[in-house]
Amino acid sequence: MAATPRTAAPEAITQKLMTAEELFKLPMGWGKRYELVKGELKVTSPAGFEHGDIAAELGARLRVFARSKKLGTVPAAETGYRLQKKPATVRAPDVSFVSAARVKKAGKVKGYFPGAPDLAVEVVSPDDTAEAVKAKVKDYFEAGTKLVWVIYPQTQEVVVFRSARESVVLTVKDTLDGGNAVVGFTCPVAELFA
Repeated sequence: MAATPRTAAPEAITQKLMTAEELFKLPMGWGKRYELVKGELKVTSPAGFEHGDIAAELGARLRVFARSKKLGTVPAAETGYRLQKKPATVRAPDVSFVSAARVKKAGKVKGYFPGAPDLAVEVVSPDDTAEAVKAKVKDYFEAGTKLVWVIYPQTQEVVVFRSARESVVLTVKDTLDGGNAVVGFTCPVAELFA
């Protein structure tokens, strides 16, 4: 029996990129957290206890300050921000701040916030790679974030990014400040790890 000759090359398998709307419809739970990076779904495990405690401490301080000064809002951890439409990028920082003017302009948002937070904070977990953290910082600044803080619990340091290329390392002897993102906010770094 003769083999059938191939007359055409097999079709390339292409993966459909996910949209922000499709991401929003994914079921919650099952111990997973999601982000979307250039249309590709990124799945991670829930944060550890220390990670969550640091994020809650900073988030609570920021929220009280922002409300008392009527500067804006600090939503719950893992709130999604649509940083890019096509292909879609949705990031969910551990702590974030959005100015009152931008919240008002956006109106009532049912899905992900349209745009970047003014301040994005990432608490680094033991399984986070330097490359992944760098990619998040880059994504935030490309979308318009003014300030990014990356917190390293193991070394008790905070790397403050005022741009994707300009950063300074703070230790427990230093004090964080909100710069031009959360004007007037300060917090001793040591108090994040107490």
